Amino acid sequence: MARALVSTIIDQLGSLIASEFKDRLGSLFASEVTSIVNVEEEVEKLKLKFQAIQAKLDDAEERQVKEKAVKLWLERLNDVSYEMGDVLDEWNTAKIKADIEKREEAETSTAKRRKVLSLPSLNSSVSTVFQRRDIALKIKEVMLKLDEIDREGDMYQFVLTSGNEEVVRPPTDSHVDVSNILGRDKVKGDLVSILLGRGSEEERSPHVISLVGMGGVGKTTLAQLAYNDSELNSAHFEKKGWVCVSDPFNKFMVAKAIIQAFEGDDSNITQWPSLMDKMCELIRGRKLFLVFDDVWTEDSTLWEPFKLALQNAAQGSRILVTTRKNRVADIMGSAARINLGQLSDDDCWMIFSTIAFSDRDSMQCKELEDIGRKISNKCKGLPLAARTLGSLMCFKSRKEQWEMVFYSRLWELQDVERGLFGPLLMSYYDLPSPLRRCFSYCAVFPKDYFFSKEDLISMWMAQGYIKSNANKERIVARDYFEILLVRSLLQVLGDYGYADNFMKFKMHDIVHDLAQFMAKNECITINGYEESGSILQNARHLYLEIPNHAQIPESIYSAKTLRTLIFVGYSDHKLSGLFQHFRRLRTLTLSSRYGKLKEIPDAIENLIHLRYLKIRNYHGDRLPENICNLCNLQILKIKVGSEDGFMKLPQGMSKLINLKHLILKEEGYWTHQFEFPRGIGRLSSLTKLSRFYVGGKDDNQRCGLGELKNLNHLQGTLKIYGLGNVVDSCEAKNAELKKKIGLRDLDLNFFGDNLENHGGRMETDVSVMNALEPPPGLENLAIHWYCGTTMFPNNWIMSLAKLKRLTLRGGLNLERLPPLGMLQFLEYLGIGYDFPLKKVGVEFLGIEFENKKDGMIKIFPNLKTLRFMCLHKWEEWIGVEGQEAEDCIIIMPRLQKLVIHQCPKLKSLPDFLYKTSLQEFQVNSSSILRKRYQRGTGVDWPKISYIPSIRINYIEVQRDGQEVIRQEV
Repeated sequence: MARALVSTIIDQLGSLIASEFKDRLGSLFASEVTSIVNVEEEVEKLKLKFQAIQAKLDDAEERQVKEKAVKLWLERLNDVSYEMGDVLDEWNTAKIKADIEKREEAETSTAKRRKVLSLPSLNSSVSTVFQRRDIALKIKEVMLKLDEIDREGDMYQFVLTSGNEEVVRPPTDSHVDVSNILGRDKVKGDLVSILLGRGSEEERSPHVISLVGMGGVGKTTLAQLAYNDSELNSAHFEKKGWVCVSDPFNKFMVAKAIIQAFEGDDSNITQWPSLMDKMCELIRGRKLFLVFDDVWTEDSTLWEPFKLALQNAAQGSRILVTTRKNRVADIMGSAARINLGQLSDDDCWMIFSTIAFSDRDSMQCKELEDIGRKISNKCKGLPLAARTLGSLMCFKSRKEQWEMVFYSRLWELQDVERGLFGPLLMSYYDLPSPLRRCFSYCAVFPKDYFFSKEDLISMWMAQGYIKSNANKERIVARDYFEILLVRSLLQVLGDYGYADNFMKFKMHDIVHDLAQFMAKNECITINGYEESGSILQNARHLYLEIPNHAQIPESIYSAKTLRTLIFVGYSDHKLSGLFQHFRRLRTLTLSSRYGKLKEIPDAIENLIHLRYLKIRNYHGDRLPENICNLCNLQILKIKVGSEDGFMKLPQGMSKLINLKHLILKEEGYWTHQFEFPRGIGRLSSLTKLSRFYVGGKDDNQRCGLGELKNLNHLQGTLKIYGLGNVVDSCEAKNAELKKKIGLRDLDLNFFGDNLENHGGRMETDVSVMNALEPPPGLENLAIHWYCGTTMFPNNWIMSLAKLKRLTLRGGLNLERLPPLGMLQFLEYLGIGYDFPLKKVGVEFLGIEFENKKDGMIKIFPNLKTLRFMCLHKWEEWIGVEGQEAEDCIIIMPRLQKLVIHQCPKLKSLPDFLYKTSLQEFQVNSSSILRKRYQRGTGVDWPKISYIPSIRINYIEVQRDGQEVIRQEV
């Protein structure tokens, strides 16, 4: 970590320019300016000093593992480097604020500026000079400390190196999917048989099975395979659940995890007796399969409440426990135990070689096999070690590189997990220094903590870990993440690890041990359920979880140099103290896991270094206005609780000139009435804007669609709400959506406040729709609650050559579908909700717009899924007619899924559907298939009987007028 930190400081020093103030103030404050300009000389000296120390760091970072004196020297160097980083950041922050003040002055009227602002402007400049002088003095103080550290470093006679700073992108196909059960086929089969209860009579319920083995031997992997086994899934367990227990044992967290796994609501439960009651209620009488992964505690009294609750489960229930301790298996009352031993050398070699030799020719494999087997033997039968070493060696092409790994002194370290630490250290020290720091940062998360890729790389960026030019930091950060994943230092979660449709990741607990070891005392986790004995003076990154009705411990305020705070608490926890003490934060996450955050204190403006701010479960009615003084803020993510809470952004948002991501996520449903401030269009650095709201009030504070004009760096997804408030097509044209070439997903929501003039609204929506021409690279488009009578009259939809998904929802006055059949790459089409249309014909296929030409015409050539939803007036769906038309037109040749939901008046289906490759057909609340039961219009069963999956849920009206829902599969 020290090398990467020093490297960052060198870059910052190289870009520091102090002479800008000399021209600004002339000779008026010559003595003060001279002291600042002299900083250039000090900065150059400091840069050379850091470069000299940097050459020693590779040797020092390896030696610190065994030499305590070297470790202490590195810690002192880290402290000074962090201190220098803070000083430089103060310098740059002062400059940013001065630039903002200058811009605000320029925007004020000339008359007002002459009368009122001329003297304050001068005073502001004087204040800035003296502020910079103070910073210059701090730089000199740091220089003295660094001189002392450098002299001390000479005592250790470090081997000088140039360092490995280059980060190579991972090859796209280098990460081979090695079978997770290699060498474990029989064990997995035995485990599944025991879980199914074959060949044994149960003496107790639930039946507890324990997997016991050392860390890295594959217990969790084997449990995952059993958990997702198709044969086990067919055993008709009513509920399945996966609970990561880990150390230290926390009965509250385990109970809540069980409740959540069984889809119970624990959001308002804070007392232990209530948790027990809820858990027993969910378990009682149910046949369940529950996994307790990574159990450590040997205190039987802690498990007693859970054992009593689980005794209420139905006969046939299964509990699977993974643990490193035989004593734990005894305490859990295991009816069966599987001791998972180490793999054979041959099995380890198979895992190692499959990964390490991927994409190599046979001659190279033969050349490296002998040295490779020697390296593989160092895995000591541990599959995690084999995967990690294999992932390491696949990046090394020459035999000399393989020999350097085999003869490395790091193999001498055998004091953690009987040899597993050696392979992990080999992989760690092979990383370029920027990646080592990114890896070690993950130690801030507790064990078994699930994180998303985007959140983690955003945190890396906030800490300044990513070096890149031309605004490509996020691309580089994603490469870093992929490298850690390829090297088995991060792992993707299985089915139980998905949440909110985003893939989740974590660290293996042994890898987490390594990250904590390398991060020393910098990354600390405090769980308020347990007393913390952590030493916090040197902490830089802190995860702090405080239970309800507990106080934030005063001891944490000793961590005065904290740069990351992940806080999980309740609404009654006062946050102002945190903001008063932790003024060096770069990353701040505030969340309320089991309650609601209702207020963000004004003291947040103290966090001048803040880059990343994430607020979860926020139910306050506002954000403090002075949050806009956080001029370094790059990422702002807010997940709000409900529409009756937070509905307005601060007016001064335009001052956040470094903001790159503004992500607003809702819990439930938001209306179109959310207020965006004017001036948000000045945030020209924005690359992510999840939502944009067009203001509905006709006053000088209204946020118009034209604010999007200069936001041409936007990427990914953009949802625009309140298009019904747009005044005219000129306002829509000013948005210049076509220039946002980085957008891939676009939602256009035509909600609006001005519904009184319905006729005028219809005409305006048509003109606005015409003016909102999206970028040609768009892949997903959704249009909601459009009030026009025609859609895409100027046919810009046809310019979207890459469009794959299209959703039309709520076409309130649309009686005729647009010609969508010519969209060549469209794969998904969804239409529905309050469309007044009665007929779908050839205009929908786009045939009447097709020029006459020879050859075969393909309509919807790539469409795979077609959904019609809640079209209550729809009666007819007409295809092409006549043999001649059928011979020259192919319609929906790749259609796989057709859904017709709540279209009660639809009488029949077009004949061309019977010629498609449909695999799934769903009908709900429609009578089009009624002919099978009674005579009349509809569809003959033989025409659709070839479809593999048919689900029919329709309403049949009996003679007495009652409705009967009948289900057919």
